[in-house]
Amino acid sequence: MKAARKTARKAARKAAPKAVAEEGVKKTARQTAKKATPAKAVARKVTPTKAVAKKAASKKAVSAKAASEKAGSAGATAKKAAPVPHAAPEPPRNESHTALVRRARRINRELAEVYPYAHPELDFQNPFQLIVATVLSAQTTDLRVNQTTPALFAKYPTPDDLAEANPEEVEEILRPTGFFRAKTKSVIGLSKALRDDFGGEVPGRLEELVKLPGVGRKTAFVVLGNAFGRPGITVDTHFQRLVRRWRWTAETDPDKIEAAVGGLFPKSEWTMLSHHVIFHGRRICHARKPACGACPIAPLCPAYGEGETDPEKAKKLLKYEKGGFPGQRLNPPQAYLDAGGIPAPPLGAG
Repeated sequence: MKAARKTARKAARKAAPKAVAEEGVKKTARQTAKKATPAKAVARKVTPTKAVAKKAASKKAVSAKAASEKAGSAGATAKKAAPVPHAAPEPPRNESHTALVRRARRINRELAEVYPYAHPELDFQNPFQLIVATVLSAQTTDLRVNQTTPALFAKYPTPDDLAEANPEEVEEILRPTGFFRAKTKSVIGLSKALRDDFGGEVPGRLEELVKLPGVGRKTAFVVLGNAFGRPGITVDTHFQRLVRRWRWTAETDPDKIEAAVGGLFPKSEWTMLSHHVIFHGRRICHARKPACGACPIAPLCPAYGEGETDPEKAKKLLKYEKGGFPGQRLNPPQAYLDAGGIPAPPLGAG
C-alpha cells in the first residue's frame, strides 16, 4: 500500500512539469489571442470608413441634384426673361491673321458667284443724283428713296436748281422718306455748297466730299465707288452687322470697321465687296432671323445656327430676287433683270 502511494507521488512529480508546460502553452495562446483582438477592433473601426464614404457620396449626389434643379430653375427663368442682345462675336479660336484673310476672301469670292449682278440699290443717272439720294437714304429704305427722287429730280435736275428751291415745296416731295425737314435742309445746303464751292459739280475726292453738308465717309465712298470708279468701303448697317457676325472684326465704330476690313482685301475689291456684303445682308443674312439653311457661305460662317437651319423653312425667309419679290430699284441694271430680279413699283402703285 505504501509502495503504491510512493509510486503515484513519483508519477505526479514527473507529470507536473509537463502540465506546467501545457498550461504555459495555453496561457501563451490566450495572451496571443488577447493581443490579436485589437486587430479585429481596428478592422471594425476601419469598416465604418466605407459607410462614411457612402454617406459623403450620398451628400454629394444630393448637392449635385440640388444644383441641377437650381440651374434648371435659372434656365427656365432665363427663357422667360426678355432676350439679351448678342455681344460682339469674338474671332474664331486660334485663327491667325493669315487664316482670317483667307476665310474673308473666300467668303467674298463665294458671294461674287451668288450676286454677280450686285450694284448700288439707289437709282441715279449722275453723281449729283447719287449724292442726294444717298443723303436721303438715312433712316429709311433705298426703295422709299427711289420712289421719291424721280419727282425731286424732275423739278430740280441740277445743284443750281435745288439750291434755289422753296424749302416748303422740297419738304412736301421728301415727306415719304421721313425726317423730311432735316433732309430738305441738308440737300438744299449740299446743293448750295456744290454751286458756290465746286462750280455745280460733285467733287471726286474724299477730302472735299466730306466737307459738304450732310456728307460723311459712308456717303462719300458710295459716290466715289459708284459714280467715279474709285475704290471705297461702304460701312452701312448691313455691312457692320455681317462683318461682325462673320468675325472679320469686333470693332463697332464705322471708321475702325472700315480700316479693319479694308486691311483684309486688296483696295481694288473694296467697292464690289461692299455690294456683295450688303446684298447678302438684305436677301439672306437678315438681322433678326438669318436664313442659315439657304446660305451659300454657311460652311465658312462662325455664326451658323443663329437663324433658321432647315432648308425649306429658310427658303421662305429669302427676300427680293432670291425670294421672287421686287427689288429696291425702279430702274435696276439689266444684269439684275437677267438674273430674275423684278423692278420696284413706283410711289403709290398698288
